[in-house]
Amino acid sequence: MHRLPFFYGWVILAVAGLGMFISGPGQTYVVSIFVDPMLEELGWSRTLYAGLYTGGTISAATLVPFIGKLLDRYGGRVMLVAVALVFGVALQLMRFVDEPFQLFFGILAIRTLGQGSLGLISTTLTAMWFVRMRGRAMAIMALAGPASQAAFPMLAFFLIATLGWRSTWAVLGLIVWIALVPTGVLLTRRSPEATGMLPDGDRLLSDSASGGASERSQDWTLSEAVRTKSFWMLMVVGSSLSMISTALAFHHISLIVGKGLGVGLAAGVLSFTAPMMVVGTIMGGYLADKVPNRFILAAGQVGLLLTMLWVLNVTEPWQAFVYGGMMGLTQGTVMTVTNVIWPNYFGRAHIGSIRGVASSAMVFSSALGPLPFGYIFDRTGGYNVAILAFLGLPIACALLSLLAVPPVKKFLYTK
Repeated sequence: MHRLPFFYGWVILAVAGLGMFISGPGQTYVVSIFVDPMLEELGWSRTLYAGLYTGGTISAATLVPFIGKLLDRYGGRVMLVAVALVFGVALQLMRFVDEPFQLFFGILAIRTLGQGSLGLISTTLTAMWFVRMRGRAMAIMALAGPASQAAFPMLAFFLIATLGWRSTWAVLGLIVWIALVPTGVLLTRRSPEATGMLPDGDRLLSDSASGGASERSQDWTLSEAVRTKSFWMLMVVGSSLSMISTALAFHHISLIVGKGLGVGLAAGVLSFTAPMMVVGTIMGGYLADKVPNRFILAAGQVGLLLTMLWVLNVTEPWQAFVYGGMMGLTQGTVMTVTNVIWPNYFGRAHIGSIRGVASSAMVFSSALGPLPFGYIFDRTGGYNVAILAFLGLPIACALLSLLAVPPVKKFLYTK
């Protein structure tokens, strides 16, 4: 690549953001739009659909580490194109679902490729091209998430009303192909070093060789990373937020209505969460470049604890909106810092494999999160007992966050 008058990492950041945006058809917020029209035509129960969705999502979690290993081996360019092609095929095949086993394998495919793979590729590309400005870059890339959450459900709803659910799956597949395949082939590059650049657009100095060696010395393989305490602490902390936030989001309408407030208000609170998540994302990205990341994660867990305590006593509309704002801020901040802390701790060379395992745990926990809340609701008629039962988790994770110090490699020197 010829020397450009600007840092090519900004192009990569746009590609990563597009990948995060186009992951929408594999996310819960899009799949949920298809539930009612599919059930109406197929004559299935809601319980059957929910069970297939949970089973497919849990199964997808087991495949994400494999995607991470492929990402380290072949790089973001090859994987973005390959995942986009297969993701588009999976969406096309969803139009032919007539039997439960077909839906199971369809959910397995679109969750693995959409939620798991595209998110992993986007965060890995960003981590590869940015080091010093990693927090801000991750925040900019992560803004594509709320944008996707705002755009794709409306698009899917319109297309289903116009074309039917089967043709809508096909259109979404075409969108994936058109948006990501040319982008992957023409614009994506594996790393700045592969194009004669340095991360963040820094210039190669006379001591760059020693600097490069220093950076490479902080690159951990997956087998090395799993031997550190910080790896397991960070994975537990990330999985905790994923489990609780998914449970509260899944039961959101019922939770707010159970407080004596209306369905419309509950929907309004959910809509208010998205812009507050954007604020949290920007704030998290800025702080991640200024403050030790583990401190921000600990503060985020405290924020989650306060959010859970607050919702216990919600009785007024304004209190419900405060709850939505607190949840959005907490999620945006913690998710952004989580994306930053992994490459900061374990380097760039094998981050796909390392994040693949961590993401697998988060996907698995998100699939399990709603189950205990629903079980307790069925037996108590409310969610307060479930929330109280889980209060210990953010407290424990706040402590784990503080204890998750950056790992240091031990070298053996011989004379």
